[in-house]
Amino acid sequence: MKLLVVEDDLTLNTMLCFELDCNGYLTVAAYNCKKALCMLQSDHFDLAILDVNLPDGNGFDLCRTIKETHPGLPVLFLTANDLDEDILKGFDLGAEDYVTKPFNMKILLRRVEVAIRRTKSSVQAETDSWSDGFLVLDFGRLTAVRGSEKLIVTSNEYKLLKLLTENAGTILTRQTLLERLWDVSEHFVDDHALTVTINRLRAKIEDDTHTYIRTVRGMGYVWMGTAI
Repeated sequence: MKLLVVEDDLTLNTMLCFELDCNGYLTVAAYNCKKALCMLQSDHFDLAILDVNLPDGNGFDLCRTIKETHPGLPVLFLTANDLDEDILKGFDLGAEDYVTKPFNMKILLRRVEVAIRRTKSSVQAETDSWSDGFLVLDFGRLTAVRGSEKLIVTSNEYKLLKLLTENAGTILTRQTLLERLWDVSEHFVDDHALTVTINRLRAKIEDDTHTYIRTVRGMGYVWMGTAI
C-alpha cells in the first residue's frame, strides 16, 4: 500500500513516514500542495494523509481537488485544527477520517488501516457485478442472467468472467489466465481446459447479437462488453 503524506513540518513528516514504513506501508512525502498534486499526477496512492495548514494553500482545498480528480482515493486529515467546524468541513469534503494533533501513533496506524480497508470493501462491492442490460453477472451471489434466462455457470467460469470483466478492453494472455485460474481443488488448469472453458462460456453468454469474448490470435482474449 502506497501512502502520500502531506505535512510541511519536516520532522513530523519524517517521523510519520518512518512509522508507516515500519508497519508495512510505502510512503511518499510532500511538504506543500504543489508537490502533492505533482505526485498525484505521476503516481498511484492508496491513501493520502493531509495537514490543513500548508505553506502554499490548505489541506481542505487540496482534498477538494483530490476528490475531483481522484474520487476513489481515501483522504485522512492529520492536523492541529480541532474546531468542530473544521472537523465537519473535512468530512463534508469526503475525508475518510479526521485526526487531530497531538495524536497517538498506534491509534493513527489503526485509523489508516480502517480507512484503507473500508475503501477497498466499498470498491469491491461496486465491482462485484457486471451488466450491460442483457447480460447480468453477480459475482457475490454467483448468479448469471442472459436476457430473461438464468444461466448455470461453474465456479471456474465465474472466476474467468470476473477476470475478463475487470480488465475489459485489455488483452489477457493465455499465460496470465492460466496463472490466475484454478479448479475447486486448487489444481491449475491446463491450456486445453482454458480453451474448453472459453468456448463453453461463449455458448452460455453470447447470442447472434451479443459478442463478449474475442480471441486475439497468438495472444489471448479480450472482453468486448460495455457495462452500464
